[in-house]
Amino acid sequence: MPVGAVCVLSGRQAMRHKPSDPHPLVDVLAQVDSGSCPHQLNFHCHSLWSDGSLSAEAIADQAVELGLQHFAVTDHHSIGAHGGVAARLQQLQQQGMTVPTLWTGTEISCVLETCLVHVLALGYEPDDTAIQPYLQGDTVIGDHLEAAEVVKAIHAANGLAVLAHPARYRISFIPLMRSAAALGFDGAECWYDYEMLPSWRPSPLICERVAALADELNLLQTCGTDSHGFSLKGR
Repeated sequence: MPVGAVCVLSGRQAMRHKPSDPHPLVDVLAQVDSGSCPHQLNFHCHSLWSDGSLSAEAIADQAVELGLQHFAVTDHHSIGAHGGVAARLQQLQQQGMTVPTLWTGTEISCVLETCLVHVLALGYEPDDTAIQPYLQGDTVIGDHLEAAEVVKAIHAANGLAVLAHPARYRISFIPLMRSAAALGFDGAECWYDYEMLPSWRPSPLICERVAALADELNLLQTCGTDSHGFSLKGR
């Protein structure tokens, strides 16, 4: 990487040709625990490109102020903010600031066990044709809406598929996570503020149960504030 370049990772750096060559984000997610968010890692936040309140530039500024190490902007069915965040991070780095690694990310709606759920696509290659139907700003219809199809598209684009906030749906997180694991999901968003407090914190008991099941199912763990307001420190 050239001197001064911002570290921006996607599926191009994540191509997996054999089991011994895992996605580079795997090592990052292996570090996730209850204290990772919001000051170290954040793999779930939104911008003005979907239903968030922050511009791409403001997200980059806050990520640097918080001292984040790795993060992704996960707008609904959009990668639109990514370029602006990357450009602002590069500008800040050129000013001598330490900037986090930015990963590609998108939140995708799909049907899992007859329930409409959200999937976080992380570290994928946005130019891959397989992922394109899910980056058009709206929920897809037909067979593309099935969870199996979404996971297949994310993997084809060399990304990771993560079940977002598993305990927030009308169906228990237990069958949802078991079904997700069977379909080849890579992870689950284990550390999440279901109470939506002014100051973000992982919800007691439920997050521990979700994380324990993720371990049982050999799923990676992620965390994120799911920010929609004016601060990456809360929802």
